[in-house]
Amino acid sequence: MPPNLRELNDMWMRIGTIVGLVGFAAGNMAVAGELSLSAAIETIKKEDTKKHVDVLADDSFEGRAAGSRGGRAAGNYLQQLFSKYGLKPAGDGGTYFQLFHGGSRNILGLLPGKDSDGSGSLIVVGAHYDHVGYGNRANSFGPFGYVHNGADDNASGTAALLEVVQALTELKEQPERSILFALWDGEEAGLLGSKYWVEHPTVDLNRIKLYLNLDMVGRLRPQGVEVIGTRTMPGLRQVIARANAASDLKLDFRWEMTDNSDHYTFYSRSIPTLMYHTGLHDEYHRPQDDAHLINNEGIERVARLTARTVWEAANQETLPPFRTQCRSESESARGRYEVPRVVNRSRLGIRWNREQQDKEGELLVSAVTPGGPAEQGGLQAGDRITKFAGIPFTTEQDFLAQVQAAPSDVALEVARDGEEEPVALEVKLNLTPAPVGIAWTSESAEPGAVMLTSVTPGSVAGLAGLKPLDRIYEVNGRQVEGLTQFKDMITEFASPTKLLVDREGHILEIELPLDTIRPLLKKDKPEEEPKQ
Repeated sequence: MPPNLRELNDMWMRIGTIVGLVGFAAGNMAVAGELSLSAAIETIKKEDTKKHVDVLADDSFEGRAAGSRGGRAAGNYLQQLFSKYGLKPAGDGGTYFQLFHGGSRNILGLLPGKDSDGSGSLIVVGAHYDHVGYGNRANSFGPFGYVHNGADDNASGTAALLEVVQALTELKEQPERSILFALWDGEEAGLLGSKYWVEHPTVDLNRIKLYLNLDMVGRLRPQGVEVIGTRTMPGLRQVIARANAASDLKLDFRWEMTDNSDHYTFYSRSIPTLMYHTGLHDEYHRPQDDAHLINNEGIERVARLTARTVWEAANQETLPPFRTQCRSESESARGRYEVPRVVNRSRLGIRWNREQQDKEGELLVSAVTPGGPAEQGGLQAGDRITKFAGIPFTTEQDFLAQVQAAPSDVALEVARDGEEEPVALEVKLNLTPAPVGIAWTSESAEPGAVMLTSVTPGSVAGLAGLKPLDRIYEVNGRQVEGLTQFKDMITEFASPTKLLVDREGHILEIELPLDTIRPLLKKDKPEEEPKQ
């Protein structure tokens, strides 16, 4: 129930203590403008995210309902931090605040870019700081009448934003584009703060090139971070995946766009939009959403990813405009696009039993497919393959890759019981050679990349560990520019051939083991598997 007068007095004393302690901590930061990007991002610490969450999710703020005394106290605390971190006021009348709907307040601070006259483009980073107070039937799953502290929703996103502010204001250089940091009020009542701001903007909306939203990032779990909005701007997925190299988070790039947080306000205005989110949980909009359940290391990792994403976007020479096709895309469309294709490429037609292999340097054949290439070429069960295409047998893995890469007409050498000398056989293999063993595709939201639709088991690509749905961004340091150019690069068979790969947001460097098949490679580029 709401506090009595004594409790109210105690509340304000506690808030004063909290703000004072945080102000002292902020005042003892490293001097602004001294750090490199990597060093600045390293200053984002789980211990600091915990401090912010613990403060904002304290009972003293009474659930931070928009326009309430607790909400206003939380706003005062946050405004002080914007000031301490050195952001330029970007609200009304030279203040950090923008008042709306009576007592509600957005909090706005600017990190100026190199455009000193303030006419250049902007990146906006936002999070809502309000919650649902004591809860009611319209905004809570109950029980009602108890403080809903909203540690995850959205003290976590607010804490992450504060850490990004703190890190980027310590950099030794300015970004090319200015970065506007916004803490929205009234989100829980219907995105009121962000909607009011776009209707009464404190900067020209046409300057905004990207909006990034942080909402509920405090429950990082093995399924990773939902990334919403990459389809709103061509190339955003690659920007985020590269920014994620240090944080190494598993990222779920979602295609849907719903009006469940402030990102939707900007999406509705055709502004490219992103949101990071670690998912719903049983404590959502209940009094139990408390600070002790927060994964502060997870907030640290999301905040570091956010800082790198924002810095990259703020310094790219050009950013594409809003991609209108995203309005007709959905998770079902994603499901139709991201379909791994099963490949069964039996070129030779033999089987063997690993447990029966008793001699090095040979492969004991246990069965031959009736009517298959091996049988037609004279291979028999019990034969021991010692050479394939002139290459001495070493391992099963190398042999499988050689079968996929070999030309159609190939010579085998086998040891056969009853024969004193090796038996030479000529075999005509099924299917065309697939030296790498991949098929790929691309589409408009992901320029500069190809997505693998299949990886042939046993191929060089399979040996390297490539998987369907992997995105390839580079071949030996050269950016992928299109389907044909990628085929040209991948079939150069350079030594080494290293690929920069995005797998669920993880950046991997994978080298193709081409030495396994190099004797089979010809100067004329072989035909790879068909592109989808």
